[in-house]
Amino acid sequence: MPKLILALVALVTVAFSTASRAQPIASGHPVNLFVGFAPGGPADTLARILAEQLQRRLGQPVVVQNRPGAGGTIAAAAVAKAASDGTNLLLVTSGHAGAPALYRSLPFDAEKDFGPIIALAQSPIVILVNAKSPYQTFGDLLAAMKREPGKLNFGTGGGGATLTALAAMLLRRELGFQAEVINFPGSGPANLALTSDTIDFSFDTVSGAMGLIGGKTVRALAVTSAQRSAVLPDVPTVAESAKPGFEVTGWFGLLAPAGMSAALVERVNRACNETLAEASVRERLASLGLDPIGGTPRQFAALLASETARWGALIKELGLKAE
Repeated sequence: MPKLILALVALVTVAFSTASRAQPIASGHPVNLFVGFAPGGPADTLARILAEQLQRRLGQPVVVQNRPGAGGTIAAAAVAKAASDGTNLLLVTSGHAGAPALYRSLPFDAEKDFGPIIALAQSPIVILVNAKSPYQTFGDLLAAMKREPGKLNFGTGGGGATLTALAAMLLRRELGFQAEVINFPGSGPANLALTSDTIDFSFDTVSGAMGLIGGKTVRALAVTSAQRSAVLPDVPTVAESAKPGFEVTGWFGLLAPAGMSAALVERVNRACNETLAEASVRERLASLGLDPIGGTPRQFAALLASETARWGALIKELGLKAE
């Protein structure tokens, strides 16, 4: 009798596991992958890589929906109110963690209206100057700001609501340099201002700046990660150049509307982990300056919680508000 019970338990377990893997997303509807940034940037590029892979692994069309503006919160608002049947997903950047503190009011609750699926990839922030700039090193740039406080200016993308902007504010506080910040609506306009010599330096993700760095229209002076970037091995870190222990790393993750079933979350999480493990995808991400992360929804939830606390405290300390 015990053997029969064990056999039945095993059969039920296998059946449940198989049903979970086959958990259907609402049939007849494409999966909408919302991105809060314009086409062509690192978030959009990652979303399109992911969409291509998820379409193959989930067996349903996956359509990237760009809803740029307000540091990604417009797209987040759309997904917060969307159906939780698996047809609506949200690709977020690190700036999502700072949104509750940056914005006076949001049309969603960043903690309660979303469920974590997976942390996808990470990228350091890089400090850039125009290729014709006289500043050859980060030390040169800091020395110039010390000689003439307030003379230089720098750009960030996302209207002050992205991690590049927050990293810039944190570094300015930590190093005490005086320079005017100009917040652009995205990294594209900020980079255009840099290449046209309108601003003196800028902050961007390595993934967003790789094309300009490779094209030698800008020069990378330092990265904000603890270790040097694998794709920019000759570029020193801020920690080794000016501020030991300084570290900021941008990340990208996937959220769903709250209420999406555990089985669907598991299915999408598994498809994403399989995608990140594929050699061709890893090579493509590396070429963009992105390091894959992966893992469980719980691990991503922990990352979100720690980042929200970190950036929320800085935003309140500095009295920052999104433009």
